[in-house]
Amino acid sequence: MTITRTHRTYPSHRHQKREVGTRRKPELPAADARTDRSSARVLFVTTEMTDFVKAGGLGDVSAALPRALSKHHDVRVLIPGYPSVLAVFGDSLKTIGKTRSYHKLPPCQIAEAQLSDGLTVLVLRNADLYEREGSPYADASGHEWPDNDIRFATLSRAAAEIALRNVHMRWQPDVLHLNDWPCALAAHYLDGESDAVPTVLTIHNLAYQGVFPASTAMHIGMSARRRIEHDRHGRISFLHEGIAKATYLTTVSECYAKQITEPACGCGLDTLLRRRSLDGRLTGIVNGIDASWDPHRDAALVSPFAIGEWDKRQENTRQLRDELGLRQQDGPLFAVISRMVQQKGVDLICEAAPQIIAAGGQLALIGRGDPAIERTIARLPRRFPGRVAAHIGFEEGLARRMFAGADFLLMPSRYEPCGLSQMYAQAYGCLPLAHATGGLVDTIEDGVTGLLFRDATVSELRRCLQRAFRIYAEPLLLNAMRGAAMLEKHGWDIPGGQYAALYRRMLPNKNQASVSSAQPAPSVRKEDAYAHT
Repeated sequence: MTITRTHRTYPSHRHQKREVGTRRKPELPAADARTDRSSARVLFVTTEMTDFVKAGGLGDVSAALPRALSKHHDVRVLIPGYPSVLAVFGDSLKTIGKTRSYHKLPPCQIAEAQLSDGLTVLVLRNADLYEREGSPYADASGHEWPDNDIRFATLSRAAAEIALRNVHMRWQPDVLHLNDWPCALAAHYLDGESDAVPTVLTIHNLAYQGVFPASTAMHIGMSARRRIEHDRHGRISFLHEGIAKATYLTTVSECYAKQITEPACGCGLDTLLRRRSLDGRLTGIVNGIDASWDPHRDAALVSPFAIGEWDKRQENTRQLRDELGLRQQDGPLFAVISRMVQQKGVDLICEAAPQIIAAGGQLALIGRGDPAIERTIARLPRRFPGRVAAHIGFEEGLARRMFAGADFLLMPSRYEPCGLSQMYAQAYGCLPLAHATGGLVDTIEDGVTGLLFRDATVSELRRCLQRAFRIYAEPLLLNAMRGAAMLEKHGWDIPGGQYAALYRRMLPNKNQASVSSAQPAPSVRKEDAYAHT
C-alpha cells in the first residue's frame, strides 16, 4: 500500500523528500588532495560506555561508535577506572603509562586491556577520584560529586598528555575524539602546543556544560588569560573552553547542529557556536543504534518477528499487556520509554493521559529521573487501573518488549539532540509520535515512519494523538507505516564512515589546525550566560 503524507507539521527546514531506508549525509570539510591516508590512530575519550557503565545515550554511543570506527582506523577508548570497569577487566589490566600531577590534578596510572571483540580500552586509574559507588557523575543518592571539576579535568589532562607523548606509551594518537563537557578541556590543554594533534569535540547535549566557580581555573591549571576570557559572572565552563579550542565540532544530528547556533537552543553559547559554524567547523552526524536491536533475533521477546509478520507482533502486544497488568482490549497501546525529566516532555504526556484513556487507548511508562515527575507518573495507574502501567526504574528486557508490543512511542521532548528511542521503536514497528526538534526531525518521516508535531505543547500533542488514533483505525495504513519504519537503516556504518572521513580530512592539515586553534577564542556577548550545569 502506498503511504501518502498528510498534515505535515514539522518545521520548514524539513522539506526535502528522501527515500525510506536512507540517511542524508552531512557536509564535511572539503577533502585535501592528500587524503589518501587510509588509517589513523584515534583516542576516543569518554566517561560512559555501556560495556561498563551507562548514565545516558553517551554510553550507547561510546560502545558502538569506536567499534564502527575500528573498521577504518586504529581506535582505542580512554575511560576512568570506575569500579564497574575494573570488575570487567580484573587481572587482565596492564599498566602501560602514568601521568604527572598538574596543579591540583593528581597523578594517575594508565592501564590497558582488550574486550572480547578485540577493542582496546585504556583505563585511567586513580582510586581516590574514580573508585566510587554511584554513576560517573553522582553518588548513589543522585548528588553530584563535589570534586567533579578535578575528576574530569584530570581525565582531560590525561588525554592531552597521551597525545603529547608525555606518558611513556608506545601507542600515540593522531586524533583525539572528545565527548561532552567532562572531556572538553583536553582541547584547552593542547592549545598552543607545537606537537598538538587535531581534536574533535562531540556535543551530545549542550544543556550540560560543566560549569564551576571561577576559582576552579587555578586548581586545574587554566592560564590567567583564559581565566579572564572565560570568567562568566564568577563561573567557568569546561564545554565553553572545548568549543572555543577544539579543531572541529560535531553534534549528534544535523537539525541540532543548526538549532544550537540560535538563541532558543544555544544555552548561552549560540554566538560562539554560530561563529564556529560559519568557519566551517561545526556539523551534525546522526547517531546510529546497535545491531542487537533486531526484533527477528531479540531473545527478550516472546515472539520474535520480521516485517509483515504482524500476527507475531500482536502476540508481543498481548504478552506485554499481561506482564504490565493492563486489560486485554482493542485500541492502541502508547509507550513512554524515557528519562523522567522536564526535557523529555513527560509532564505533557501526564496531562494528555486522560484523552488517551477516554479515546480507548492505553499507556505504559518506564524510566526514572526527577522525583517529582516520578511521583506524578506513579499516580496514573491508581487513577486509571488496567489502562495505565508505570515502572519507575529501567530494565532493558522490558523496554525491548515495550518497543515490540506498543503501537506508538510518545516522545514530546522539548529538545532532543539526537534521541535513540525513536530509532529503537522504528526497528520494532512501533511508530514514534514526536515533537519536531533535533534528531527527531532527522530520523522520522512524518506520516511515513512516524508522526511529528510542531510545538511542544499539550494542545499540539493532543492533535497528534488524534492522528494516531485515526491511523490505528486503518489496519492497512498502520501496517504499511510499520513496515516503512522497520525498513529504516539506523546502523552505525554510515555515521562511522562519516567520522572516519572527517578524521582523514583533518590530518593533512594538522599543523595548520594547531596554528588556527592557538588564536584567541571568539568573544561571547555580555548577555550570554551559562544556562545549565
